[in-house]
Amino acid sequence: MPRNLRELRAWARSYEGKKFIRFTTTSIISTLVSETVILLLYGLRLVPGEVQATLLGNVAAMAPAYHLNRRWAWGKSGRSKLASEVAPFLAMSLSGTFVALLGATYARHVVHDHHWVHLINTAVVGGTNIASFGVFWVLKMLLFNRIFHPGESTAPRVAERDKPGRGASR
Repeated sequence: MPRNLRELRAWARSYEGKKFIRFTTTSIISTLVSETVILLLYGLRLVPGEVQATLLGNVAAMAPAYHLNRRWAWGKSGRSKLASEVAPFLAMSLSGTFVALLGATYARHVVHDHHWVHLINTAVVGGTNIASFGVFWVLKMLLFNRIFHPGESTAPRVAERDKPGRGASR
């Protein structure tokens, strides 16, 4: 983890930092898409339940998330490769949707156990989706770091000369 603002800026300019920022931004955008769809569908009572709204919202966010990741975060263009791009992305997206559906099932119980106004129920459903996404996102990042960077620290490396007590005198 960067220890100060200078290290954070250096990391953000690195290949790893730029890629992390792009993935994070893409995740935020896709979350906004799914959350908007969920809040509209459930809030306006266009679908009958919390789970259906969550499923449709998360599925609606998959296509923009794939294209943003592919073009921006992965830097790919041209035709998509089914086995190496589409299938892994779909597997991860469906895993995230499953976590969101677990959250929606919990939200359904909360909503039906209480007799709140629909606006509060909508906030519970939307909030649960965001919380589910947050938990899944952290787990996904930890998993990817273990798979793609085993034994490596994701913190920026500090040059020997920049470490206290080493290198050139100050």
